[in-house]
Amino acid sequence: MKKLLASLAVVALSCSALVAEELKSGLAAGEGIGAFQVVKVAGAAGDGLAENGDQLCYRCKYGPRPQVMVFTRSTSGEVANLTKELNSAVAANEDKKLAAFVNVLNADKAAAEKAAKELAAHATTDKVPVVVPVESENGPANYGLNPDAEVTVIIANKSKVVASMGFAAGKLDSAAVLSAVKSAIQ
Repeated sequence: MKKLLASLAVVALSCSALVAEELKSGLAAGEGIGAFQVVKVAGAAGDGLAENGDQLCYRCKYGPRPQVMVFTRSTSGEVANLTKELNSAVAANEDKKLAAFVNVLNADKAAAEKAAKELAAHATTDKVPVVVPVESENGPANYGLNPDAEVTVIIANKSKVVASMGFAAGKLDSAAVLSAVKSAIQ
């Protein structure tokens, strides 16, 4: 009996650890994606939508197209890797009109712009603009981004959320994001 109780305790602790790693952030599946203003800092030089320094709504410009919106407080290696992978996915899925943009968040707008420039310098961004939202500390208020999430990825198609993924510091799973993107454009 003691062994059974000890085993159940281990299973319960394991399950609670798994649940604790999940981080809810962003809009729920099926919700509409609202407009929000950003300042283009780098990337997507030939997109015809904006020049660096311009303020616009990329979400609006992309319309109902399938799109990936990354909101990040970090520009670490894994975020740069995800940006490169998204750049490749956009290039490979031009026929499906896939679009993506990376939003760098920080309470200090100048620090966010500097980090955005550094991210673009370390990642391939010829298809993916790197921007700073006007609401730069935690992104657009109507998007429900969790301040504890280092990275939030929202995937939308036909102006509705298909998937929303929140990641704590150091937990970004690029493979899971790319799998969700692939499912959204099928």
